[in-house]
Amino acid sequence: MIVSKIINNYYTILGFAFISSLFISSCETGSKNNLTGKQQAQAQWIQTADSLFNAVDSLSGVLLIAENDSILLLETKGFRDYVNKVPLEKSDIFELASVSKQFTAAAIMLLEQQGKLDYNDLLQDYFPNLPYDGVTIKQMLHHTSGLPDYMKLFYDHWDKTKVAGNKEILEYLERYSPPMLFEPGEKYEYSNTGYVLLASIVEEVSGTDFIDFVDNELFEKAGLSQTAIRSKEEKLQMNDMAWGYIFDAEKARYMPADSFPYTDYATFLGERKGPGRVSSNASDLFKWDAFLRTGGLFADSTLQAAYSPAQLNNGESFPYGFGWDIVATEDGQKIIKHNGENPGYRTIFIRLPAKKRVVVLLTNNQPPGFGKLTSELEKLIIK
Repeated sequence: MIVSKIINNYYTILGFAFISSLFISSCETGSKNNLTGKQQAQAQWIQTADSLFNAVDSLSGVLLIAENDSILLLETKGFRDYVNKVPLEKSDIFELASVSKQFTAAAIMLLEQQGKLDYNDLLQDYFPNLPYDGVTIKQMLHHTSGLPDYMKLFYDHWDKTKVAGNKEILEYLERYSPPMLFEPGEKYEYSNTGYVLLASIVEEVSGTDFIDFVDNELFEKAGLSQTAIRSKEEKLQMNDMAWGYIFDAEKARYMPADSFPYTDYATFLGERKGPGRVSSNASDLFKWDAFLRTGGLFADSTLQAAYSPAQLNNGESFPYGFGWDIVATEDGQKIIKHNGENPGYRTIFIRLPAKKRVVVLLTNNQPPGFGKLTSELEKLIIK
């Protein structure tokens, strides 16, 4: 194993020379006589993660692992561009898909912290013409709102030659008034509609376009220089965009994701804001984890609310916070994570804040081994 593949430490907190010597001794020569138990465990952790990543033959993507504010592993395999066989680079940009929801939630959290809205505010306080009584901002954050799915509405009624965004989604929800799926707070059911409406609430409260708001108030303040909500036209001008691909069994090769008719929603709903559309790279997500942990923007009480499970009407809870899945470990720590899936992309961002551990896996070819790999990486981050 080549050390330069394993270590890409941008922040030198542990020191490049120290980490290099650690991995040379543990991963290449196998000699562990001079390592502490913790160092041996860390070396084994990275070696195992590296092996798991490389064992998924069909995977095209980037894997990052970090601990104590230091990147320990950052490597790639596969192609940014399958057509021209352009290899992926470590800094390449991927669509995050639903990993984006944490940023929509963070925009709401910031406005709540500033006293400009309340989590118990009703949806109809902001959009009185919507026919959905009793839905709160908190329920939309937790996916317990019972709101109907806008996707079905647009498949049934929208002119697919046009591109829709939040304005059109609001108009169609008012015009066609699809019924609630259940009473607000009755149960958990994942809702992209709720996150579209949360982004629209950010615009109503801030008086700013949602894209500009998250760019100025979140991405810029956190130093996320490679993170943005980009239009298709903007992405076409980039030379570091990892485009999504899907394997075509009939043609026995990977094809651009937009070659398949069933992915057309990504085009005709291409201007929606809130449930997805953030594109970024692994290193920026690493920075975002550190920014959240160090209190650069949010108070501890704000983050505690974000990492708390949803409370249902019957008194039970569901392990989803504000744009995060919440998993309790055996020793009482919390894994904070979210995955995403868009045509051609599968992504996951896993955090163990108490131990300052991070795993980011971004793929651009929907690899069949993604779920098994992420499950194993989650086990590693706990150990």
